[in-house]
Amino acid sequence: MILESLIIVGFALVLDLIFGDPKNRYHPTAWIGRLIAKLTPLGQNQNQKLERLGGIFVVIIPIGIVVTLLLTLDFGISLLSTDWITLVVSVVIGALLLKTTIAIKGLERYAMIVVESLELNNLDSARENLSMIVKRNTSNLDKNHVISGVLESISENTVDGITGPLFYYAIFGLPGAFVYRIINTADSMIGYKTNIFKNLGWFAATCDTLLNYIPSRLTGLVMIISSAILQNNWKESYKIMIRDGKKTESPNAGYPMAALAGALGTKFEKVNHYELGNGDLTLTKEHVHSAISIMKLTSVLFFGIVIVPIVTVLTLIGWWIHA
Repeated sequence: MILESLIIVGFALVLDLIFGDPKNRYHPTAWIGRLIAKLTPLGQNQNQKLERLGGIFVVIIPIGIVVTLLLTLDFGISLLSTDWITLVVSVVIGALLLKTTIAIKGLERYAMIVVESLELNNLDSARENLSMIVKRNTSNLDKNHVISGVLESISENTVDGITGPLFYYAIFGLPGAFVYRIINTADSMIGYKTNIFKNLGWFAATCDTLLNYIPSRLTGLVMIISSAILQNNWKESYKIMIRDGKKTESPNAGYPMAALAGALGTKFEKVNHYELGNGDLTLTKEHVHSAISIMKLTSVLFFGIVIVPIVTVLTLIGWWIHA
């Protein structure tokens, strides 16, 4: 069972690196997003307490549906005629499903779309494309702040879109990976501290913060190792992560972002919010290429350094997911 779980993770990583994400209409995360969007108006209420309760149901209902479907699928696979057929089907379906919770190639693609706009000297297009992957207002950003936004997105989404789902798969199997993605998706949609969503989105935002506490810090540490292997400035990466990791409004996002800023020897800035790293804000496409390389290597190393030990230990002690 140890080998089965690790093959599933390895296969999922390879599939994502080669093929990337399917089109939105086929992607489970897109379906989850549409379900959350339909549930959101139903959860809204003039009464603050009722709206907070509605926010819980906006998250719990998709979780209940997805976990039920996964457990039903698992039960169906277990009814197959022979053990080896069961194993093969379990690995293939498991890898395909786990792959939909991670987005290595997707992160690279969205980052490069912004870079390509900048290379064509189309700053407006770059701002618009950046707005698809960050929450900030991008309409007045200059070139350096646009690239900073790209780099911050790569580092933060290394957790949200790669290491976070893998971490919870290692502990709870496919239900863990999907529950993480549902909460992360809900947080990105309604977890804003605005008058519209401050009550409805509190549950999603709180759960997302709790779930990312460990993965974000582990990811920052693995980024430092990746930086050393790729001959970036790993000492500065460690120094900046420790110094600046707590500067962001999010208690988690700052750690991988600061680690990347240090590794690249530059500074990230979200105007009127934070500055991470040292030096001036002079950024180029080479910084983006380096960040993508660090992100990819971090994904692979996270598998070897974090996922393998967790799966091995939990399986040996009889944790039911891997039984």
